[in-house]
Amino acid sequence: MKLLNQLLRGIVIGIANIIPGVSGGTMMVSMGIYDTLIDCITHLFSDFKRSVKTLLPYAIGMLVGIFALASLLSFCFSHYPLPTSTTFIGLILGGLSPLLRKIDKKRLNTLAVVIFIAFFALIIVMALLNPAGNDSRITVSAGEMATLLVMGGIASATMLIPGVSGSMVLMLLGYYRPVLASVNDFKDGLLGGNLALAGQQLLILLPFGIGVLLGIYFIAKVIEWLIRRWPTYTYCAVLGLVVASPIAILLRTDMAGISAATILASIATFAVGFVLAAWLAKNAPAEPAGLDTASGQGDT
Repeated sequence: MKLLNQLLRGIVIGIANIIPGVSGGTMMVSMGIYDTLIDCITHLFSDFKRSVKTLLPYAIGMLVGIFALASLLSFCFSHYPLPTSTTFIGLILGGLSPLLRKIDKKRLNTLAVVIFIAFFALIIVMALLNPAGNDSRITVSAGEMATLLVMGGIASATMLIPGVSGSMVLMLLGYYRPVLASVNDFKDGLLGGNLALAGQQLLILLPFGIGVLLGIYFIAKVIEWLIRRWPTYTYCAVLGLVVASPIAILLRTDMAGISAATILASIATFAVGFVLAAWLAKNAPAEPAGLDTASGQGDT
């Protein structure tokens, strides 16, 4: 049951990471596993066995979500944009309680409120930018592979920050559609027995994947340091990012042709997402001792 729970969470995170405007980090917070994953990533080498044992089910679930459900998700957003968006909004809001419990009410001050507002506004501004996509394909070259390494690092770093969509950042940089096209071509090449196509796309995805791994590791180190040093301020920033995410998602949702049936369906999908997130948060694993902020340190 625990393994299935972890795989399911991983699938949700993987799906969220491929949707522009939806944050995988927000899903981690909403499901009450953010600190656990950050701790395992930052202690990957010092506590290898425990970290791999914890991270592996989530990683497998993420890959399943990205590769197996990407096409279905694209269909849902194309044909049912609002009900699909409200599913993720339900997932976000249904899991707010673990984050709220982390904020020490006794340490709240004016600076904490200002930080919350600033990070809330950041997400809204990013959503309002509404960047144009780039349909060009990536070609295999030394310069392009170096660029992909950097893009992978940037994308993964932003994916790990709650409220910030790595996919949206890739769209801003013009690499979202090309990378997604390479993922689909790689999948089609493997399933269709076209090893030449799969191999060519692997040369494109490999440097991007290395950049993703490096970005995740180093940004996790930064986040862990912030949580240790300034837990209240850090969690207020995260709360601002997370609370703004539903608004950002709605701003980027196609509202054309909305009917009473669409609204009812959206309410239903919101409820499903909310209940699922609440259940996942309730059954979240215990937080690691390494990120325990109850000791009163920080925010001095």
